[in-house]
Amino acid sequence: MHAGDQISVINALPNTGLIGVFDGESRRMDPVCDELGIAGSLRFHDLDELVAKTAPQIAVVCSSTADHVGHVQYFAARGIHVLLEKPLAPSLEDAKIMVASAQSGGIVLGVNWPLAWYPSHRTAKRLISDGSIGAVTEIHYYDGNRGPLFHTHGKQHVDAHTARVQKDATWWYKKEQGGGSLRDYLGYGSTLATWFRDGDLPRDVTARVHRALGDEVDEQSVVIASYDSGLSTFQTRWGTFTDPWTEQPQPRCGFVIVGTKGTIASWDYADAVHVQNDEHPSVFDVPVDVQAPENAGGIANLTYALESGSDVTGPTSWQISFAGQRIVEAAARSADDNGSIVRLSDVA
Repeated sequence: MHAGDQISVINALPNTGLIGVFDGESRRMDPVCDELGIAGSLRFHDLDELVAKTAPQIAVVCSSTADHVGHVQYFAARGIHVLLEKPLAPSLEDAKIMVASAQSGGIVLGVNWPLAWYPSHRTAKRLISDGSIGAVTEIHYYDGNRGPLFHTHGKQHVDAHTARVQKDATWWYKKEQGGGSLRDYLGYGSTLATWFRDGDLPRDVTARVHRALGDEVDEQSVVIASYDSGLSTFQTRWGTFTDPWTEQPQPRCGFVIVGTKGTIASWDYADAVHVQNDEHPSVFDVPVDVQAPENAGGIANLTYALESGSDVTGPTSWQISFAGQRIVEAAARSADDNGSIVRLSDVA
């Protein structure tokens, strides 16, 4: 589903061009490429052939999470910059290998977190940086959707019968390939929370998950993170009543950020964030900021960094994503151990 979205982005940006699409299986690639009008000459079933014929500068990887490490190693060895569709990795050990490969290959490694480009959340970060709510003390996150089987690229609807049929075949429901709502959505919360908190990390994490009978992976997780300033919560859910991009479910998807001098509620897809602070104790709306072109998405952000000679920063950077990955890893370990407390110092 994400590959089709990123192909559309590449074709729409003024400074990028699609020079090749790769997938080892035609049944996955061809329907998407047919719908998007991608010429057959741009479709490859052999990655070596694609690289040899097209000499790409950037590879956008939308594979299963388990395959990220192999792709990063492959492209880094050839000096090709990589943008990963979130998350960074299926494990912290894989993340370390990827970072080392990127550094040795002299490439930029970025991660596309779609939530990081929502104007509401970027406006929330700007308000935090401006000191509008003082120092951040708590972050409460709830996010998800009806589930990955219920939509394809462009968030096109998939009916319930088709979704049930596809369940056994998709990597989203396979643990060894990085499936599950915790792996899918916790990284958003932990990575953006680390960004909101300027890199501050929790001391320890505990997590519980819910798995439907017969499933390998969870469809719901609840994570408690203990910071020096207090407790924060991160919840993920496959099976929300509605998808947040069509109609916000209840609970709403997004963030509530608590500071020493106020609070911010920043919901996914919202036109305004809701703020209260010492100057205005009653909640008031702040319209979302107009975003600079380089903050339109992961590809735009990475190409801007390459063209300007600047660093990739924020959630797109591997540094912030790696920090978020540590929280995800701690939560996964806790969930596998019936909600035990996992110290972040033991996940490094």
